[in-house]
Parts: sequence; structure tokens; C-alpha cells
Amino acid sequence: MTRDGPPPVTDLAACRPQTRGTAFRGGPPGGPLHAAVEKGQSRLVFLAAMFSLAFLVIAGRLVDVTLMAQPAEPKTVHAPPRPTETERADIVDRNGTLLATSLPTPSLYANPKVVPDAAEAARRLAPILVGTSEADIRAKLSEDRSFVWVRRQLTPRQQHDVIRLGIPGLEFQRDERRIYPQGRLAAHVVGFAGVDHVGLQGVEKTLERQIRGATEPVQLAIDLRVQHVLRDELQRTVKEFNAIGAAGIVMDAHTAEVLALVSLPDYDANFPGTANPDTLFNRVTLGVYEMGSVFKVLTAAMALDSGKIGMASGYDASRPIQVSRFSISDYKGKNRWLSVPEIIKYSSNIGAAKMALDLGIPAQRAFFDKIGFLKMPQLELPELGAPLVPNPWREINAMTIAFGHGISVTPLHVVTAEAAMVNGGILRRPTLLKHPYGTSPAGTRVIKAKTSDDIRRLMRLVVTDGSGKRANVPGYLVGGKTGSAEKAAGRAYRRKALLSSFVGAFPMNDPQYVMLVMVDEPQGNAQSQGYATGGWVAAPLFGRIVERIAPIVGVRPVDEDSPQIRRDLIVQASAPGRSPNAAR
Repeated sequence: MTRDGPPPVTDLAACRPQTRGTAFRGGPPGGPLHAAVEKGQSRLVFLAAMFSLAFLVIAGRLVDVTLMAQPAEPKTVHAPPRPTETERADIVDRNGTLLATSLPTPSLYANPKVVPDAAEAARRLAPILVGTSEADIRAKLSEDRSFVWVRRQLTPRQQHDVIRLGIPGLEFQRDERRIYPQGRLAAHVVGFAGVDHVGLQGVEKTLERQIRGATEPVQLAIDLRVQHVLRDELQRTVKEFNAIGAAGIVMDAHTAEVLALVSLPDYDANFPGTANPDTLFNRVTLGVYEMGSVFKVLTAAMALDSGKIGMASGYDASRPIQVSRFSISDYKGKNRWLSVPEIIKYSSNIGAAKMALDLGIPAQRAFFDKIGFLKMPQLELPELGAPLVPNPWREINAMTIAFGHGISVTPLHVVTAEAAMVNGGILRRPTLLKHPYGTSPAGTRVIKAKTSDDIRRLMRLVVTDGSGKRANVPGYLVGGKTGSAEKAAGRAYRRKALLSSFVGAFPMNDPQYVMLVMVDEPQGNAQSQGYATGGWVAAPLFGRIVERIAPIVGVRPVDEDSPQIRRDLIVQASAPGRSPNAAR
């Protein structure tokens, strides 16, 4: 048998290629080569572990620096003051309309020791920080300090532009900015807060603790709709009569809540730095004035409430009153005997002066003390004026005070007292805070309810038949009193510098709102036939405001000729002649 190939394989293992595995592993176990390889492997593992540990330490530090730590500053740096309690509550009007709120904003500070080139940095920052000069920025960045404010309350655009500059040593602090959405509209009421979040003017200052601690908005009694109308009409009158200023206030007759308060000129609360002493001055609450003939209503109330004088009483007003070198006369006087209603209707200085003398100085002083005219008014504002009261209070003072001269008070004094004259005789503290609906705060009775009824009739008579005819608005039963006071200048009066005013209420059958408007130094024009008095300037202003706000506050027009209305409000002035119970 012949074999054509290799013999058959019976042992597969014998056929595998012989590898030198023992030589590849470093030789036989225990050999020198094997030991060297094992030692090298151990060193590599140790080095890898050390590198991993170092990497973890570096990574952890980076996380700590970038995410957990505050902005990098040397340890000697005095950190910027952080706002721990800077959040101020919103302020809203009685209907919830926003008057003041706070928005987050960045503030820029620097470590001058880290800024490489103060002059170059200031040159690049000045175009961004408009309103801050390059010289001011350079001076701040050159200070030998570790912390300095560069600019507070930046806009997002300004922050973005500063970041792009990449200047070392500049950092940002989270801050907040007080915003006043209504701008000028309620500036003298709301006021403003400074960059350090502290109230500096208005209710922002007076209600500082309440605004800081509140979790809900602080709600004022102001009605922004009424505020707008009042300001709009005052501005119109200032322009028409080329006046230097004006003021107005609207008050709820029964709660003494102030629904509107305007003083012109005013300022934008968002930019208080642009205001000046004249625009910051609150003519309603801080300014004290000799208010003129609007006082005659108070004199009549005092006299009627005493019981010594009645509506049928009267006085001889045929001749001026001569007191030493002073003479008291009437503007366009009737030169005859006048009843009490006629004294108010024709605004007789002579009649008012004699009425006051009949009551006597102690009674007059006590009455004005009772209605709050001898002390500073009360309101949630820091800008309050103290009255100027004669001392001693002589007979000549008693006579001039009867028609609004010789004593200086704020318009707030007057409107608060007039509210008591028409609401049934209750004097209440005025407030800028909204009362709960349907509540009426406690007050002090200052005149009898019957006296209040008589005063309402007299005030209505002024508008229907007297000097206040231009204040009349059909259907709204306006009543009030004009005032035209010459402004004092030292020991004399400036005859051509008038304070023209009108104080009144509506509707007089059931007074809901009391209002005072005052125009400072109006100049007569063709429309007023050259006059600048209260009847020509302030009375029509009052009427226009009533016409616009009455529908807003829910006062409906009535039929003035209805028997009920006529019975409640019509008062007949006595016929010319001398009353049997006239004292003088």
C-alpha cells in the first residue's frame, strides 16, 4: 500500500505552532526579566492614580471658584453692601392701579487697586454711563481704596456694554430701582425713594416702615382717575391765566379720605434729581397762605353755631370800618345793611368783620383752635406747614381773620374744615390711606347738625346767586365760596398778586365730596374781562372738575327744581333794610 500524503494526524495539539509564551511574559516565573516588568507596571499604576487625584483636586477648586465663591476680590476688599432688606412693597391707588414698584437692576462697582489704567477705563466707560462724566469716573477709579461705587442702577443695555469692555476690577452687584409708572401725576403724594432704597419724599418717606415690611401692596385713598382730571384742569388754568402755580385737593366729605392732591409745578418722580425747590414744594400741605374770603363760611358757621346770631341777623355795611390807620371795605360793596346770607352771597368784608366782633376774640380763637387752624395739619406726608397765627390776637386781627387775612394756613386746613361744615358738623382727620369700604372713622363734633344745614344753604346760595355762579354745573348742586386774597409782601400787600381760590362741595343736598382749587398769581385775560379773582378764575375751574369727576365717583345728576331739593337748599336773603336783631 502506497501513501500519497503525510500520515493522518491523531494529536491536534502536536500540530499547533509552538509559541514562546514563557519568553513573552518575561521569562520563566522568578526570572529577572519578569521582575522588572512587574515593577514597571506598579509604577505606572501609581503615577496614574496620582495624576487622577491631582485632576480631581484642580477640578473641585475650579467648581468652587466659578460656581460657589463670590466675585474674586482680594481678602482686604470691603465687600459692597448687600441689600438685605431692600424690597419695598408696591404702592397702588384705591382701585389697584400701580403708583410705585421695584425692579431688579445691576449696580457697577470697582476695585481701583485692580483696574490697570484708570484713565483709559474712564474714557471707555463714559460713553456707556451717560450722565456720569469721564472725570468723575476717573477720579473714582483712581482712589486708594478696594471698593468704590461707579454707578448705581444701570440698565440691562449698560450692563451688557460694560461687560463687553472686559476691564479688570469692575464687578456688578444685584440692586433694585424704584419705578413710578405715573411719572408726574401723583408725585407730590407718592414722593420717591433714593438709590439706597430709603423714602425721601411723600408717602414713600412717611410710610417707610409699612412699605418695607408689607407683603401686600400699600393701598392709598387716591383715585388716579380723579387725580388726572384735577391735574389736567389745573394745568389748563395755569396756562390760560399765565399763573406761577396752582393747587387742588379732593376729599371725601364723610371719611376725610383724599382722592386727589395736586401741586403745580410738579416733577417726575422717576427723575427727582431734575427737580428744583419750586417743583418739590407742595402748595397743598406745606404752603401757608392768607386764604381770603373762603374764611367767611367759617366765620358764619362760628356765628350761627353760637346761637347769638341767626340767618335773619344782619349788619350795616354802608361804610368802611376805620381802625387806626387801617380801613376795612368791600369789593364792589352794596353800601347798605346786609343779612347774614347776603354777607356770604356778596362776600362782604365789613359784614364778616362785624360778625366776628359780635362773637368776641376768645370765642373766635377757640373756634379756630377747635377746627385745627392753630396747629400743623395731619396727613401721611412729611411736607406739612405750620400755620402763622397772630400773637397777640387783637381786635384788628379778629376782624381781618373773619375774611381770611392776618392768619396763614394750608389749603389742607381749609378743605378739612369745610368738610366738617357740610357733613353734619364732624371734623375728621384727613388721610391718604384707603378706609375699608363702608366704614367711617370717628371724628369730633365742631358744629351742630342744624348749623351744617344752614352752611350748605349759604354755600349753595353763593353759586346760584352770588360770586360763585361760574362754578355751577346743572344737576350736581354745587355749593361753595370764592376767595381772592392779595399776597403779603413784608408788612404790606401786593395788590396785583392774588391767590384766587374756590372751596366747595357737591351735591349740596347730601355732600359727598369737598374740593379746593387755588391759582397762584393769575393774570386777567380777555376771557375774564381782565379780572383775576376767584369768581373769574377758580370758580369755572371748580365747575369743570365737578362736571368731569362726578360720573367717575358715582354722583348722579338730580332735578334741581324738585320740591325736595328746593326745600332743602333754598335760603331767602332778607330784603334790604335793617333787621330788628342786627347788632351793628
